[in-house]
Amino acid sequence: MKLSNLYTKAKEEGKTVLSFEVFPPKKTSGIETVYKALDELAKMNPAYISVTYGAGGTEANNTAIIAEKVKSLGVEPLAHLTCVNNDRVSVEKELDEFKSKGIENILALRGDIVPGIEPKKDFLHASDLCSYIKARGDFELAGACYPEVHMEAKDMVEDIKNLKHKVECGAEHLISQLFFDNEVFYKFQDMARCAGIDVPIAAGIMPVTNTKQIQRMVSMCGASLPANFSRIMQKYENNPEALRDAGIAYAIQQIIDLIANGVDGIHLYTMNNPYVAGKITEAIGSML
Repeated sequence: MKLSNLYTKAKEEGKTVLSFEVFPPKKTSGIETVYKALDELAKMNPAYISVTYGAGGTEANNTAIIAEKVKSLGVEPLAHLTCVNNDRVSVEKELDEFKSKGIENILALRGDIVPGIEPKKDFLHASDLCSYIKARGDFELAGACYPEVHMEAKDMVEDIKNLKHKVECGAEHLISQLFFDNEVFYKFQDMARCAGIDVPIAAGIMPVTNTKQIQRMVSMCGASLPANFSRIMQKYENNPEALRDAGIAYAIQQIIDLIANGVDGIHLYTMNNPYVAGKITEAIGSML
C-alpha cells in the first residue's frame, strides 16, 4: 500500500496518521531484539513503521529484512535508504531487494556523514536519490524535513527551497526531524505551505527518557531545548524512572497540541522501546 493513500484517507476523515520508527540492532545484539519490539509495536496499530538504515549504513543489510518482518505483522513498512554510502550499483541492489520483499515505500535520505568514511559521490543529495528511484516507477517516496533548519543549510529560506526541490523530485510526503517546541514546527509548516509544498508533513516526536539520549540527539540534529523542557530534564536527571515518565508526559503534551492544530501525522521515534510507545499511544488513541 502506498502511504500517501493513508494520508489522503485520514485527511478526508479528519484524522491524524500515527507511525513509528525502529532501527536495526547493533552488531553486538541479535536481530531478534528488534523483532521482539516489533511484535509489541504492531499491536498498537500504527499506520506504518519506518526502519532506519543504520549509522553509516553499517546495518544496511538488515533494513530490508526488518521491513519484511514489519509487513508480515500486518503493518506497512517504510524502508530508509541513504545515498551518502551508496553508489548506483548498491542502490539498485537495495531496490531489487526491497521489491523482492514487497516493500513499496522508501524514505530517501542523504544520510549522516561518518568521520573516517569517504561518502559516495553518485548521489550528493536526497533529491538526487529521489529522482533516480522515481524514474523506476516501482516505489513511493518519502522525504525528511527540518523544522529548525538542516545543519548544513545557510538559513530557513535556503532549506525550504531545497525541500521544495526534493518534493518536485518525487517525495510524496514528509517526516520531520525531532523538535521540542511546537511553535517552531508551526512556523516551519507555514513557510513550507507558503512555498507551495502541499504534501503531507508528519511531525517527528521523540520522547526523551534519559539525559545522554537528549545530549546525543541535540548534537546530531541541532534541535533547541525550550526552557520548560530543560527544567524537567534538570530536575529529574538523577531519577531515571521519573525522567522517563516526565519525558513521556512532555511528548504526550506535544502530540495533543499538534493533533488539535490539525497536523497530518505523528511519527514517533520509539527507540525500539514498546513501553514508552505504548504509554503514549494509550494516552492519545481516542484523539487520532
